[in-house]
Amino acid sequence: MAPRVLVAGIGNIFLGDDAFGVEVVQRLATRPLPEGVRVVDFGIRGFDLAYALMDGYEAAILVDAIPRGGVPGTVYTVEPDLSSLDDPQPSDMVVEPHTMDPVKVFRMVRAMGGELRRILLVGCEPATFGPENEGHMGLSEPVEAAVDEAVKLVESLLTTMSPEVAGAASNSGRGGQPS
Repeated sequence: MAPRVLVAGIGNIFLGDDAFGVEVVQRLATRPLPEGVRVVDFGIRGFDLAYALMDGYEAAILVDAIPRGGVPGTVYTVEPDLSSLDDPQPSDMVVEPHTMDPVKVFRMVRAMGGELRRILLVGCEPATFGPENEGHMGLSEPVEAAVDEAVKLVESLLTTMSPEVAGAASNSGRGGQPS
């Protein structure tokens, strides 16, 4: 069975809580997942994520630190409005080599003719985030405490996304391979 859902960890392990997505997918990769699920740690590799999103997945769940002004450790689920990606400017598609902006990746996928079907972001409000934390490895206490909550949330999303994926959940094997 071809992978139907991509679970993508995003983040820079050298920027404190920005490693949230990486940590979540590393834990997910050790758990039984539905057969049609592929779990990948993309880190800051925006081009790799863009090409993966063009592989015909029914859905993608991106896991990342998302600063929204809430209490550190708060876990969010966001479904971005993909209609805002139409008619990108050239500067909107520049993918930085040491950071990843998912919206720029989405725009690049669209510009290359790819189809984005359903995208969900599972994010966590960071306590430590940004360039001032460069070289700081490890998650803050509230974000570390949120990792297991995010793992359970992603697993729940996987079983409710579509009947095909939910039906495959009874097959306990590891559905994805981390890279």
